Amino acid sequence: MVLDGSDHDRPIVFADEPIRQSLEMHFVILYAQVRRHVLVEHHTQRETARTFGISREMVAKMLRHSEPPGYQRAKPLHRPSLETYIVWIDATLATDLHQPRKQRHTAKKIFERLRDEHGYRGGYTTVKDYVRDHGIRHKEMFVPLVHEPGHAQVDFGEAQVEIAGEMTTVHFLVMVLPHSDAVFVEAFPMEAGESFCQGHVDAFAFFGGVPRSILYDNTSVAVARILGDGKRVRTAVFDRLVSHHLFLERFARVGKGNDKGNVEGLVKHTQRTYLTPVPQVASWEALNEHLRAACIARWQHVVRGEPDTIAERLKRDQAVLLALPSPPFDCFRPQTGHVSSQSLVRFKRNDYSVPVAWGYRAVLIKAYVHEVVICSGTEVIARHPRSHGVDMVVLDPLHFLPLIERKPGCLDQALPIVRWPLPESFPLLRRMLTDRLGTRGDRDYIAVLRLHEGFSPEQVHVAVQAALQLRAISYDAVKHLLLAALEGRPPRLDLALYPHLPTAQVQTTEPSAYNVLLVETATPVVTGGAP
Repeated sequence: MVLDGSDHDRPIVFADEPIRQSLEMHFVILYAQVRRHVLVEHHTQRETARTFGISREMVAKMLRHSEPPGYQRAKPLHRPSLETYIVWIDATLATDLHQPRKQRHTAKKIFERLRDEHGYRGGYTTVKDYVRDHGIRHKEMFVPLVHEPGHAQVDFGEAQVEIAGEMTTVHFLVMVLPHSDAVFVEAFPMEAGESFCQGHVDAFAFFGGVPRSILYDNTSVAVARILGDGKRVRTAVFDRLVSHHLFLERFARVGKGNDKGNVEGLVKHTQRTYLTPVPQVASWEALNEHLRAACIARWQHVVRGEPDTIAERLKRDQAVLLALPSPPFDCFRPQTGHVSSQSLVRFKRNDYSVPVAWGYRAVLIKAYVHEVVICSGTEVIARHPRSHGVDMVVLDPLHFLPLIERKPGCLDQALPIVRWPLPESFPLLRRMLTDRLGTRGDRDYIAVLRLHEGFSPEQVHVAVQAALQLRAISYDAVKHLLLAALEGRPPRLDLALYPHLPTAQVQTTEPSAYNVLLVETATPVVTGGAP
């Protein structure tokens, strides 16, 4: 290949990267040989050009530079076919900055509009190169920042996790102290006010104090609305959180995630490190234990550009954190509700039962991350595990037993009883009660079920099994056996008190009664015809 100076403004493009690297290395070697041939061996530039098969202009260029200078454009690239359209392209790209990211012009779309709307006759590559150069020229630059101890940033992220064998979308809260780069991560079933507050409370306990200020994006969990002057109106649940802990809240500019770049980077770090590969855990508790252990293990790392470990710098953060308030913040989201005719209260498209005595009343619903608590005034009247599905009915059978006792005819169709996962001994007890007592058997069975109101399921189950073994089939017998077991005394079932129980009459045998057998044995029994 002959290299001359005629095409020095045209870059050479190689499709194969190894070929390009090999030719570049050969060119560097050629540079050294040409320069030695002239400067050390004292040959003329004409002789050198003839010896190496290159132009005299190339020899002169090699003598001016000790190594290949690379391609350098002497003047800006001239695009004559595009010049008249550049103003329109610049204006279009500037307008795009205020549009949704997924609805901005691509280079292809700009080319099509130039061609169809403005009569552009140039090529697509020219437009594409200009749009790329425009993006580079207008790309935002950033200044490295220093962070004082005692301040935090918070953000939410999403990931997929297998919990109890089911693939689940988890929403995890990340709180980072930028001075030390210490991080706390906790996963929740949803991004809502109660999980937002619970994540803060757990993070404060993890770090041992409350940050002096916390930087957020404009999440709807914390910001109810943004006023015309840029002032944020906080949500009610965020108001309670701030008032309890007294930290200063700060908010990033709308659409400027780089304002809280530390936590943005740690959200991605959590997804790619702590949650990769996809964790397989038995419960939410196990998942959060895994995340907490990963956060603690990170304390021994030294972040690039810092002389100390995260643990050493965390001590400086902790020295200026605000004290944890007492008592701890109650992380619930309040909502009013009304008890229906079926003793149900609706929350987030799910129904939760309350005792029938509270029917048709107004109640307060306290929504926690994993629990729903229903109150009337200051009294807690119901607690349920929270359902994160929709159109679900969550029932506590004990809430309906007083009503079923008054209406025993609905026992077989009562949904709370049908769904109640009772041991096999309970249906057996009911069948035996019904066989021996008739319709009264159902009432006794309901009374046995009501024993769950004052005793644990295990205690009632043991008493039912004991009654079945003793064949003492009644509510009174089950209750007596239950109390006897709790008091640690032997049961004393007086059958005279249970006339409905089966009894056997046992008499004393007299010796003379056996004489009948002797007489019957002595008399021959003849069967068949005559002898």
